[in-house]
Amino acid sequence: MGSLVLGFQELDKSQLLLVGGKGLNLGELSKIQGIHVPEGFCVTTEGYQKAIEANEEYQALLDRLTTVKAEDRVRIGEISREIRQVIMEAEIPSDVTRAVAGYLSRFGDEHAYAVRSSATAEDLPHASFAGQQDTYLNIIGKEAILQHISKCWASLFTDRAVIYRMQNGFGHRQVYLSVIVQRMVFPQASGILFTADPLTGSRKLLSIDAGFGLGEALVSGLVSPDCYKVRDGEIVDKRIAAKKLAIYGRKEGGTETRQIEPDRQMTQALTERQILRLARIGKQIEAYFGSPQDIEWCLDHDTFYIVQSRPITTLFPIPEANDQENHVYLSVGHQQMMTDPIKPLGLSFYLLLTPAPMRKAGGRLFVDVAPRLATPVGREALLNTLGSDPLLKGAIMTIIERDFIKSLPNDPTAPILGRRNTDRPAPFENDPAIVTDLINRSQASIEELKQNIQEKSGSDLFDFILEDIKELKKILFDPQSTAVFMTAMDASAWINEKMNEWLGEKNAADTLSQSVPHNITSEMGLALLDVADAIRPYPEVVDYLQQVKEDNFLDELVKLDGGQEARDAICAYLHKYGMRCAGEIDITRTRWSEKPLGLVPMILANIKNFEPNAGNRKFEQGRQEALAKEQELMERLKLLPDGEQKAKETKRRIDLVRNFIGYREYPKYGIVSRYFVYKQALLKEAEQLVQAGVIHEKEDIFYLAFEELHGAVRTNKLDDQIIDKRKEDYKLFEKLTPPRVITSDGEIIAGEYKREKVPANAIVGLPVSSGVIEGRARVILNMENADLEDGDILVTSFTDPGWTPLFVSLKGLVTEVGGLMTHGAVIAREYGLPAVVGVENATKRIKDGQRIRVHGTEGYIEIL
Repeated sequence: MGSLVLGFQELDKSQLLLVGGKGLNLGELSKIQGIHVPEGFCVTTEGYQKAIEANEEYQALLDRLTTVKAEDRVRIGEISREIRQVIMEAEIPSDVTRAVAGYLSRFGDEHAYAVRSSATAEDLPHASFAGQQDTYLNIIGKEAILQHISKCWASLFTDRAVIYRMQNGFGHRQVYLSVIVQRMVFPQASGILFTADPLTGSRKLLSIDAGFGLGEALVSGLVSPDCYKVRDGEIVDKRIAAKKLAIYGRKEGGTETRQIEPDRQMTQALTERQILRLARIGKQIEAYFGSPQDIEWCLDHDTFYIVQSRPITTLFPIPEANDQENHVYLSVGHQQMMTDPIKPLGLSFYLLLTPAPMRKAGGRLFVDVAPRLATPVGREALLNTLGSDPLLKGAIMTIIERDFIKSLPNDPTAPILGRRNTDRPAPFENDPAIVTDLINRSQASIEELKQNIQEKSGSDLFDFILEDIKELKKILFDPQSTAVFMTAMDASAWINEKMNEWLGEKNAADTLSQSVPHNITSEMGLALLDVADAIRPYPEVVDYLQQVKEDNFLDELVKLDGGQEARDAICAYLHKYGMRCAGEIDITRTRWSEKPLGLVPMILANIKNFEPNAGNRKFEQGRQEALAKEQELMERLKLLPDGEQKAKETKRRIDLVRNFIGYREYPKYGIVSRYFVYKQALLKEAEQLVQAGVIHEKEDIFYLAFEELHGAVRTNKLDDQIIDKRKEDYKLFEKLTPPRVITSDGEIIAGEYKREKVPANAIVGLPVSSGVIEGRARVILNMENADLEDGDILVTSFTDPGWTPLFVSLKGLVTEVGGLMTHGAVIAREYGLPAVVGVENATKRIKDGQRIRVHGTEGYIEIL
């Protein structure tokens, strides 16, 4: 029966399931030389199981609880209360009681103890369960301690713990509870120490919160603590709070809240010497665990006692570097409009395409711009490239001002990275045929790839793909292709600047970009309206589509009246756009061709929200608005001094925008078209690996890098653990928000918008598509959950081309990331939707269903 109760000294790393996260950490802390941990023991989960699991009433209540939905708070509350009652009344097994009594007599029966819960699913990397279970302080005597052990067990079923498990997908039977019984310390001061700054993420800045008495006052939010910051063994910041209250232990057990006498309220809870000593202890504990820690400490008679240490789960990991130099990393996801984590195979493909020096962290990619910050020319080039993103630019300015990267004199031989090179081909004829030409070349190359990849398999396939990626790069970085959209972007910037200067008109190019030819992404949105037109006349098909749950619905359609027409329309759409999806730069994402079910809600919404022929009408309306705008500008310009010349220059730029800006979206289409061909070929290899028992399911290959997958196909072998470990990592990465800019110290540097004429409570972002619009905000993080009415305003973290079919129903757009020339912005302008992007935490600050007003010209949002 040795494993019912275990002393801290008897614990080892294999016992997570016996003593939970907190218990295990206390066991580890007890082993660190020179760290004081108040002695104690754990009543293990076996004790809990023994006491509770045989109880039939408990099992029946659990069965009832598993059938309740997370939304039904009232039912959850009722059943949870009954379960807590049953646990409190259950008898603690006699061998548990005996073991507890044995440890208490060893440590001293007369002492006071803290009794706290330690759940097995607590302090895990991807689910902290923080604050879910209860803690009881200053408990005296065996009977009282046993009673509070039952209370801890019952706290597994507080309403909030039950709802948290439901929301995070943990079964109630998967989580067990251990109870920690630890000798009480009655401190003069206590608090929390973060060995990395939880606000900025800096691993060099240590943060200490301190108050008088017991730490519960801080944790419960009863008082504001002092806050001290330490960097490199020096106190760099101190904020002394007015500490009006403190919690102290009472003689007869339990705790009480006392007023602190007025002359002590503003005194520092720790002396300078103590602050630095505590910082050293923190660094020692961090070094032992190998990651930044969140540590609970208390100070008694000038000795620091550590009562808990857990990893800080919210820090974004630092991109890997092989040296001790300073680095500055910019997020690629923010530039690519896809801030979700990317699976390892997806990262591999992205890295095969990009010439820039990339680093991985948290399932995302970052570009190291330290080399560019090291010379004045490099700095200037970088700031110019970031010109349209004030948040990125502001962050880089902060780094330059701090002199984080030392600047050397210019090296004339150093290459300047970045797309905006001066060696752009000379402006060419304003000839729309250039675009048709480029598109035809790309399409022909993709058709050839589809033919040639057919007969490739095994190792040959991998070599073939690497060869073909060279072809893709040639097309992608073709100077003529780059020149087409750069010319259009420059012309667009010229129009905005000059029309503002000459006519006082802001963002004139937005209206002029509506309904341009050759935009593969905006055509995709309008084409889905045509699909709705093909299906609308057949009520039987519409009814059927409202019920479908299975992906084979296309084959079933044919049996219905109008089913053949519907199937043909959807298949034709998939033939042209089926390689797209949300988050498409990650090759592992499910494409519409692989799961056509994803298109059904959008088709149904189009049938409901629009009249027939809406696609053509929308396009024509946008074209007319652009023409009218052009007409109006010409007339106004001609009235100015030197007006004929100004009008002529402007007309030339307008033609460049109309002819060439649509092509801006094409290169991405070329990439994802090829990706889909590669992916289908690799999934065939995956089927072989499944048959050979090397992996469990085809999709497992997404968790391998390209070279690892090649190795697995060549040898028919793979280490079992790899895929499971990567899946765990991916779950953790999904919970993290990637920063725009992070340094090699782990510090997240944020820029801000500087605006004068913005209303007081407005939410500020980057204006990318003109106009002012009011409507209902729909906060949607996952495209599958999009239930849009005509005239809604979409609020989401990012939109890439895969989101475009939703745009036809929208009135406006708000995203957390994005810039003037990212996909969402280009399409918003073309559809004439007011849009504001780069809005920090938009999906948290704006609530679903609120009425909002989007100021697309000025770049802010008001909540009405």
